[in-house]
Order: sequence, then structure tokens, then C-alpha cells
Amino acid sequence: MNADECTTTRGFASAVKTGVGVSIRVAATLWVFLLVAASCPAPAGEAKPLTSIFIVARADLPDPNFADSVVLVMNNLGPVPVGFIINRPTQIPVSRLFPDIKRLEQLQDRIYFGGPVDLGSVWFLFRASKKPEHAVQALEDIYVSANRDLLVQLLSRSNPTDGLRILVGYSAWAPGQLEAEIKSGTWKLQSADSDAIFNSKSEHPWPAPQAPTRDK
Repeated sequence: MNADECTTTRGFASAVKTGVGVSIRVAATLWVFLLVAASCPAPAGEAKPLTSIFIVARADLPDPNFADSVVLVMNNLGPVPVGFIINRPTQIPVSRLFPDIKRLEQLQDRIYFGGPVDLGSVWFLFRASKKPEHAVQALEDIYVSANRDLLVQLLSRSNPTDGLRILVGYSAWAPGQLEAEIKSGTWKLQSADSDAIFNSKSEHPWPAPQAPTRDK
């Protein structure tokens, strides 16, 4: 697999602060899991059924990365739960990913913060009537991928971001960690549905605005 197969952003953290352009690299570790899940059938009797849920952060969660977050969590991207925050838009426009595609300059859509793991990686959730190549199922009609060519293809449609959400970074938990956090009340479980991913209004930007400080 070469570097052009996955779309990622270098220096995204600095791009958030300075507005500089983003470039392309490989999100190696999770992309390996995604390729394995997409292309390697499990032995008979060992297939892992897809389970996807939303977890909703408790109202007073102090972690700035997960405060006010709704996370789509899947069990089929690796040996531990992996997910993407779906409601935290950044200040980076989608057009910044592909500055050479001039028609994208008219888009008002933003890239979303998917989680604090590997902020240099770019992923996308999208609707499709059947499973495309280089993608893994997330919900009944929703797929996730990090394939550059597939993303360019989707952005070439007449309505580029219809049924498409582009994210930087992802969320992951150590074995047993998420279960413990749910048990402690950090997260509330909710049924996952595609309308919440693409149609819900996102009012919790990332990074969260800093509260003004009072002069002493």
C-alpha cells in the first residue's frame, strides 16, 4: 500500500491555529485494521457481527476533546472499540484538503474532529447503497474509509458533501476502558442512526472557544 491510498493531513493541529494548508500522508495503524476488516474474511464461525452505537458524553465531562461529544463507536475496525466524534466541526474548510480542486472553494462545509488519536489522519463517513471498494461498513447504509481516490470521487459529485462527513483523527479505547467509562456514567448509550450523522446541527466546535478571562 502506498501513501496515495489514504488521505491524511500533516500538521493539522497547526492548521487549526494558523489556517495554513493541509497535505496528505498515511494513517498507518488504523488503516491496516480497516484494510484487514475490508478484505480478509474471517474463518467460518468466527465472523464478528457489526455492532455500532452512539455514546453521548455526560454534560459535565471535563475532557475538552470529548466534552459535548457524540461518538459513533464500531466494533469492526480493530481489536478494541474505535469510533469517530460526529458533532465537533473544526474551522478548517473541506476545500483546504484539495486546494487544486477549485470547485470546492465554494463549499461552506467544515472538516470535523473525529477524536484525539492521530490528528494527522483523515477519515470520512458516507452513504452508499452498496459497499464500495476500500471501505468498511459502519451502519446499514453508511461506510467509513480513508481512501484518497474514493474521497476525490465523492467530492466530484454535483452535491459533493451530500451524505458525506470528513473527519480528522479518531477515538479509541484500551481493552475494557470504554466499558468502565460507561459503567461510571461518563457516557450514555444511544442507538446509532445515519440521520444523526449527516442531518443534525453541530453546535459544539473543536477546539472549544476559550472563555474570556477577567482582568484582575
